[in-house]
Amino acid sequence: MRFIPHTPDDIRAMLEVVGVGSVAELFADVPAELRARAQVNLPPGVAEAAVRARLEALAARCPGAHWLSFLGAGAYAHTVPAVVDHILQRAEFYSAYTPYQPEVSQGTLQAIFEFQSLVAMLFDQEVANASMYDGASAAAEAVLMALRVRPKRRRVLVSRALHPQYRQVIATYLAGASEAEVVEIGFDASGTIARAALAGALDDRTAAVVVGYPNFFGVLEPLEEIATAAHAQGALVISATPETLALGAVKAPGSGGVDITVGEGQSLGGTLSYGGPGVGLFATRAEHVRLMPGRLVGETVDGGGRRGYVLTLATREQHIRREKATSNICTNQGLMALAVTVHLAAVGRAGLRALALANVKRAHAAATALCAGGRWRRRFSGPVFNEFVLAGSAAGAAVAAAQAHGVLAGLPLHAWYPELEDCFLVCATEMHSEADIARLVEVLQ
Repeated sequence: MRFIPHTPDDIRAMLEVVGVGSVAELFADVPAELRARAQVNLPPGVAEAAVRARLEALAARCPGAHWLSFLGAGAYAHTVPAVVDHILQRAEFYSAYTPYQPEVSQGTLQAIFEFQSLVAMLFDQEVANASMYDGASAAAEAVLMALRVRPKRRRVLVSRALHPQYRQVIATYLAGASEAEVVEIGFDASGTIARAALAGALDDRTAAVVVGYPNFFGVLEPLEEIATAAHAQGALVISATPETLALGAVKAPGSGGVDITVGEGQSLGGTLSYGGPGVGLFATRAEHVRLMPGRLVGETVDGGGRRGYVLTLATREQHIRREKATSNICTNQGLMALAVTVHLAAVGRAGLRALALANVKRAHAAATALCAGGRWRRRFSGPVFNEFVLAGSAAGAAVAAAQAHGVLAGLPLHAWYPELEDCFLVCATEMHSEADIARLVEVLQ
């Protein structure tokens, strides 16, 4: 990637505009002690190895640099093949901007087309787009789309076992949607949506039912049963998958009768990076394609019969009149979408399944070992992928004590679920060794 720094004249011009005489004067309000601590202290002309050693030494000073983490809750640590970064950092992709003159950006369009195809296969749906910020906003866009598909219905039933932050984003989006009503449905002993409560809430005012898959407790919802109940009342079903790697081992939501499927793609080639960036995945049935937000790249041939890619649908306000737009999304998260594409292409169908099953094995081994001591028990009975909820007395104190030993043992749930005061969420992936799990058990007993 080309990088053109500011010249001394550029800097001088900018300082003149803001009315200061030097860069040091610009940052004078920052305490001197903090400015001194920000110095990396690298002499000029140092060898690469020395630079790396210095930076690694600085990174090691971070209190959490060597902590053992079993946190998940929507952001998951996974192995990322080196080929992902290698392809991502090619200049034509790394510096590419959103294709406003799309047909001259054939490489970008092909990458988006391949991304859409893989997402559709992952969810077992007929069409997928490539314009979502992240899983939570994709879920909110799915709800808005369901209201367009069922324009005379304004009620949306949302499972309380859906990721709390997804629910917050949905509520924020719907705050601007006239007469839209969100009704939350509780969960049962299995950790899935309470079916009796769902059946009682479903009626001819319901546009959609939204569930997690897996949900926030790591539990897999019975999608077919939910879809049967919802469809009987003419409502759509939306599934949101924060941990998309799970789809390598479980039945795809599209084949379970789900109408709109969304997810967070960070697990597939992305890194945690302090929580972002993410990339939203969005797919649905072909009959709803014109009401789908974002944009869609299609494959075609030119006048000479040569394969080419075109921006087939773009129902965004940047392309059509604002009042006709299905959303005002203004990015395609192109680089992250490419990461997902490269990752899935690199591991293949069999590799994805093997990776997913490794997660299942680690998580179930951790749950069994933790419950064997008698202090902890599984809070929910439903099937899980790589996360599970443990219950036991003084759970918050135990998690805090584990942190004192350099282990992030899990996420206490009381902040979002007061009724789960003595519960915490644990995640184990292929990144955790048997020794790591033994260490977790040791600090929690």
